[in-house]
Amino acid sequence: MTNNINLSPLFQSVTERLTENKEQLNQADTHNHDHGDHMVEIFQLIQTAVSQKSDAPVNEQLAHASEVVAKESNNGSAKLYSQGLSNAAEQYKDTDLNQDTFGNFIRSFLGAEETAASQNNSQLGSLFSNLSDKKQEGSSQSGFNVNHLLKAGMAFFQSKQKGSSNADAILEALISASPLGQSAHRSQSGTLVASTMMTCAQSFMNK
Repeated sequence: MTNNINLSPLFQSVTERLTENKEQLNQADTHNHDHGDHMVEIFQLIQTAVSQKSDAPVNEQLAHASEVVAKESNNGSAKLYSQGLSNAAEQYKDTDLNQDTFGNFIRSFLGAEETAASQNNSQLGSLFSNLSDKKQEGSSQSGFNVNHLLKAGMAFFQSKQKGSSNADAILEALISASPLGQSAHRSQSGTLVASTMMTCAQSFMNK
């Protein structure tokens, strides 16, 4: 039986990781120096919101969190993550969040649906599936947008040249193809969010 993934501890893990790296993320924000503060605030709001709806279906938890973030946090990162939550909520109507579907959750949440290519169309799509230890079959999407493919592919190989693991390289490539990749500090925090989610989700999958 495939174990479902509980959103509350998932987002709690992300909040804790962001809190640990808050000052580093603030320093990475060369304009306002408060990106780390915003990220901790955003994910505290998300974790609280999904906890309030813990008995509801996944899509309702995500939709509620999207509304809370949009209402309670007024900054650029909050708008991106609120939209990501809304995207993910649309994807999870009548669908459980588990090993089979977690890759799609990550892509939707980060706003990188364009990267959800089938394995037949993309090496990066295949590598991402391997990262989640689940081959994804029959993607409904036709493939990468060419511009996103080039950008993601460049990020992947640049990361590999720096000695990063396959997992880190794939996540950096994924972030590069999302709105978070448009600024250095959001790219840094987005990679941290994605890697923490992957690690936490893997623990659910192994139970």
